Amino acid sequence: MTAPILSLKDVTLTLTGNAGPVEILHGITLDVPRGQSLGLIGPSGSGKSSLLMLMGGLERATAGSVMALGHDLTVMNEDQLARFRRQHMGVVFQSFHLIPTMTALENVATPLELAGHRDAFDRAADELRAVGLGARLDHYPAQMSGGEQQRVALARAAAPRPDILLADEPTGNLDGANGQAIMDLLFGLRDAHGATLILVTHARDLAERCDRIVGLTDGRVDAARQAAE
Repeated sequence: MTAPILSLKDVTLTLTGNAGPVEILHGITLDVPRGQSLGLIGPSGSGKSSLLMLMGGLERATAGSVMALGHDLTVMNEDQLARFRRQHMGVVFQSFHLIPTMTALENVATPLELAGHRDAFDRAADELRAVGLGARLDHYPAQMSGGEQQRVALARAAAPRPDILLADEPTGNLDGANGQAIMDLLFGLRDAHGATLILVTHARDLAERCDRIVGLTDGRVDAARQAAE
């Protein structure tokens, strides 16, 4: 049997705020097979984005293990996590997180350069053309619409050909038409590159495009909802 590409076992996440420690996630156990698209749904505050951050090593579990491609993210230091993400993961956020002083081409090429790709700019241009921005390579984020900026963010995430693609409410800042276009592109890139996709969304119709849906309630996997999918 093939090992899952992502495997979480008894994962908890506790954050400390002004009011003291707050337990965000409670004993999450979850396996994700390679190539699967998984939709994480649930109300605001249910822990969806926190779970995604744990999967990407962007947040560190308080207890339990988070395995990605056979590597335990919970024992890696920040430099090791950054290298692992650069080699194996692409992340798309609700906020585009583009570098404002760089063109679209430079935004996509920079992580490729950091990863040692000699064809960084050629590959970045190809990815931008794949998301319909061939005419916008030299434009800066401020010169582009929200939908165009999210396309740049998608191209940046997909260009390194990641094994795992993490998307946190990627349509949250977009109108309906742009949001639908971004989702079409996201699933198209997933299919083209064979990545495993983890999608956090409030929108049930978007989650239903995934192979599998997992619901969260109050930081726990909603067993009743998962069984009903």
